Amino acid sequence: MPKHLKKLSEEILHSNPWSVYKHDTYEKPNGAVGDYYYMQTPGNSMIIPVLEDGRIVLILQTRYIDQRQSLEFPCGGKKEGQSPLDVAKIELYQETGWIADDFMKIGSFQALNGLVDDECHVFLAKVVEQKEQQLEDTEDIEVLYRRPDEIDEMIKKNDIWDGQTMAAWSMARHIFFEEKPVAKATALGTLQNIFDDFIGS
Repeated sequence: MPKHLKKLSEEILHSNPWSVYKHDTYEKPNGAVGDYYYMQTPGNSMIIPVLEDGRIVLILQTRYIDQRQSLEFPCGGKKEGQSPLDVAKIELYQETGWIADDFMKIGSFQALNGLVDDECHVFLAKVVEQKEQQLEDTEDIEVLYRRPDEIDEMIKKNDIWDGQTMAAWSMARHIFFEEKPVAKATALGTLQNIFDDFIGS
């Protein structure tokens, strides 16, 4: 079994409202001292919002680093004092205008655990009411709606290329495609049936 990597020291090289950049020293498996540089955030929440007819809410926005448009699930960073569920509710409403009456956490993951300490919490949400988006001045977001099978196809074609969105979908898609009678009642089943079936399984 691989050895635990013991931390020897820690220092902050840079901080901003969203993240900190750190330098640690640690004990290597061979006993020598090594340097480790990484970014750390408070974490984030990603939401897979589902309408009563089974369609899923996506957002389209331009990503600065790649300078191209990206189809994603709504997602936002955690602030001090907020729980992952708090963030999910806030970001869903701000980015899409949608309000959900039920949230179900389906897991969490670290998207780039060799470079960034940034845990993403994934929620399935049953949306029931839409109001105006509450976008920040850095955001320009279009709201789109797609069926689960269309999301699969967009990932295959690389139309969806955001890593967190693909990771979240890999955790959630079995809920929509499991071979269960309740899911066969309609093309995709209502979200309430999906929730009831998933929770009761």
